[in-house]
Amino acid sequence: MRVKLAFGASVAAALLAATGCGSTTDTAAGPNEGGQVGVVLPMLTSPFWQSYNSYVPEKAEEQGVDALPTVNSNGDPAQQITDMNNLLNQGVGGMVVAPLDSAAIVAGLDQAERKGVPVVAVDVAPEQGEVYMIVRANNRAYGAEACAYIGDEIGLGKVVQIQGDLASVNGRERSEAFQECMDTEYPDIEVLDIAANWDGETAAAQLDGLLNANPDVKGIYMQAGGVYLAPTLQTLKSKDMLHERGEDDHIVIVSNDGIPQEFDAIRAGEIDATLSQPADGYAGWAMHYVKAAMAGETFEPGPTDHGSEIVELENGMLEDQLPTPLVTADNVDDPELWGNTLD
Repeated sequence: MRVKLAFGASVAAALLAATGCGSTTDTAAGPNEGGQVGVVLPMLTSPFWQSYNSYVPEKAEEQGVDALPTVNSNGDPAQQITDMNNLLNQGVGGMVVAPLDSAAIVAGLDQAERKGVPVVAVDVAPEQGEVYMIVRANNRAYGAEACAYIGDEIGLGKVVQIQGDLASVNGRERSEAFQECMDTEYPDIEVLDIAANWDGETAAAQLDGLLNANPDVKGIYMQAGGVYLAPTLQTLKSKDMLHERGEDDHIVIVSNDGIPQEFDAIRAGEIDATLSQPADGYAGWAMHYVKAAMAGETFEPGPTDHGSEIVELENGMLEDQLPTPLVTADNVDDPELWGNTLD
C-alpha cells in the first residue's frame, strides 16, 4: 500500500496565472489593500526554513506584495507573539506567520483580529483564532506515506520514529498517521518513538541511547530532515550502522522536507526517500493569499488551479493543501523539485 502523491504544476508559472483559484472575488478594494506585509519565521536553524526565507522576497515581488524584512522567532513561541505584536504596532496591513505552537499562536491571532489585520498561516495550522488561509501540506499523508514506504521495504522488525514537537499539529498528525498505518497495515513492525521537538541535538542523544538498546533497528522515519538529517546520519556513522542502500544491514530511512541535503543523501544511498514540502510554494501561495485577503477576496473549499485542494477544517479554517511528492532514487534528479532549483 504505497500511495503516490501527485506532482503540482510549476509554482512560478501557476502564480503568474492565478486569479483567485477556488475563490469568489470581491471587486471592492479591501481595507488593507496596498499595505505592507509582515512575515514571521519560526526559526532559521533548519535548511528548510532557510530556503523558505530565501523565497519570500522573490515571491513577494512576483505577487506585487510590499513585504517587510522577515522576522525570526528563534524557535520561541512567546517570542513569536512578541514579533507579531511588534509588526502590528508598525501598522502592517497583512501578516504571514509560520506558527511554532498551534495553541500559543492564538494570542497573536487575536491581536491581529482586533486590529483588522488578516493573517495567513504557513506550514502549521492554528487550533483556534481568525486565519484567512492556511498554506500547508497534508501532514497525515506524510506519516502514512513514510509508513507505507518503510513497511513495504522491511515487512517486520523495529522502526524508529523521530517525532517533531507534539505541541504542533504537524508533529501530532505525522505521528498519528504513521502509527495508525503501522498498526493497520504492518502489525509485525514495532514502532519506537523519539520525541525530539524539532531539535537535532535531542534527536541525536535519544537515538544514540535507543540504538544501544535496540541494535536490530531496520528503519527510521525522520519527521523533519532539515533538523534531523545530519545528526541522525552522524549517530549512525559513529556506531558503524550507516550502510548504503543495497548493502547488508542497510537501515531504511524516510524523511520529510525535500531539502538539497536530503537529495544528496538519497543519491549517496544513505537514505531512501523524502517527502518534499514545497518551500517555494509555501512562500509563493502565502503571498498570493495575503494579497487576496488585503484586497477583500474570499475563497471556498474545492480544487485549485495549481494542483492542490482547499479544504475546510473542523474549526472552520480554510487550508490549501499543496502537493508533496515522494522523492526516491528514481526521481531525485527531477528539475521540477524545488530542492534541485537552489543555487
